Amino acid sequence: MLNFTPNICTMKNIFLLLPLLFCNSISCQNNNTQNTKQQAVVNAKPIEVPLENGIAKAYFASGCFWCVEAVYESVYGVQEAISGYAGGFTDNPTYELSNTGLTGHAEAVEVLYNPSVVSFSTLVDVYFGSQNIAQVNGQGPDRGSQYRSIIFYQNQEQKAIILKKIAKIEKTENTTVAAEVYPFQKFWKAENYHQNYERLHPNNPYVRNVSIPRLKRFKAKFPHLLKENH
Repeated sequence: MLNFTPNICTMKNIFLLLPLLFCNSISCQNNNTQNTKQQAVVNAKPIEVPLENGIAKAYFASGCFWCVEAVYESVYGVQEAISGYAGGFTDNPTYELSNTGLTGHAEAVEVLYNPSVVSFSTLVDVYFGSQNIAQVNGQGPDRGSQYRSIIFYQNQEQKAIILKKIAKIEKTENTTVAAEVYPFQKFWKAENYHQNYERLHPNNPYVRNVSIPRLKRFKAKFPHLLKENH
């Protein structure tokens, strides 16, 4: 009869690994749940926001919302841009929660514009023309799913406009556009201190080194679209 004595070190390692394996199993389950919820958002039917007093709304995510808000507010025909969160599966997201990457939301802006002055198609041009179109999960120094690029459509006409422009960009520039295309569901307004942040805090180091240079690059590229030139 063979005399089998278990290796003490091996047994100790197994017991040490059990909690880790258990935690990894929970993590995988959580990731699967989040992926399922996110996929439901992507597959949802778009919600169309009606005009109010002739003003339409459009929604874009492209890195830090401070930057995107400032870009859109410089465009002729845009009444206002509001910072917030969109594209996720949780209710009442906050800045702190969205930064965990667990809400599914990205920092986004709600653009209020006059469609008789500036078209949705032009706003899409502004979107792609004011970012690094190839950067995945972020813009510049901002990295993470909460900073990913998402462009939202409210009907099939808008979706067709977006997809046509993406196809043209990818063919012309020989690159892959990183922006995701989502049906619009809901926009959650961000905390008050985020609104008009670039304008109210011009000496903030991030604003000086990231937001303002990004705005200047956009203005140099699209001078004909600027309020200051109309």
